[in-house]
Amino acid sequence: MATPQINPTVIKKGELDKLTPNIESYPEGIIIPFDKPLEWTSADVVRKLKFKFQYFFRNKKLKVGHAGTLDPLATGMLIICLGKATKISEQLQAEKKEYITDITFGATTPSFDLEKEIDAIYPYEHITKEGIEKALKNFIGEQQQVPPIFSAKYVDGVRAYEMAREGIEVELKSSTINIYNVELLEYNAPTAKIRIECSKGTYIRSFARDLGIALNSGAHLTSLRRTKSGSFKTEDTVTMEEFVSFYTTIGQ
Repeated sequence: MATPQINPTVIKKGELDKLTPNIESYPEGIIIPFDKPLEWTSADVVRKLKFKFQYFFRNKKLKVGHAGTLDPLATGMLIICLGKATKISEQLQAEKKEYITDITFGATTPSFDLEKEIDAIYPYEHITKEGIEKALKNFIGEQQQVPPIFSAKYVDGVRAYEMAREGIEVELKSSTINIYNVELLEYNAPTAKIRIECSKGTYIRSFARDLGIALNSGAHLTSLRRTKSGSFKTEDTVTMEEFVSFYTTIGQ
């Protein structure tokens, strides 16, 4: 099926007050690059914005969605689609992403991040800045990656994380991903700050696990921020504070 040719209105940081309360003024829909707050799920953000925008546009049938899930412990770029723009959410989701992440060596968790408690300790004193940079070069390019068991992947019709939380052993198939560029920004042992440009479907938590293994240690994600999605950058994003200020001024 061909991708719909749609040209939505884009509302970036500082532009919410440009919206007019007539959804018919936006026949191609609206896209808002949104800065997802820490500990909010992507669905939480959509629910809040959907309720407020349905009120603003006086349209209870207004469709609101997002183009690319972020984990609750991640922050940053979440593209919100309103109206007809929801028809191109998959197209937007397929675009290149950029992340800035902190990866801590010397310990692992079942979720590969801070959602779960540390389950194993490893040596990390041998890891150097030069060693990390050398290892990172081997991650560039197309590759197979196994998702975390605490993920939204389906196994026999059930989300993997639901099975994992029940203590059911989960075996996930690898997926083809592409890491276009990866750069060590700084290393303050045992934590490395890394910038990653990658394809849709890349799990940065799995990247952390694999990097730890490559360096003869263990590792887990301690922070994650999506800084780009396609042509949208961090400086474009509407924050929750800006959105709250907007709907407060319209009487909600």
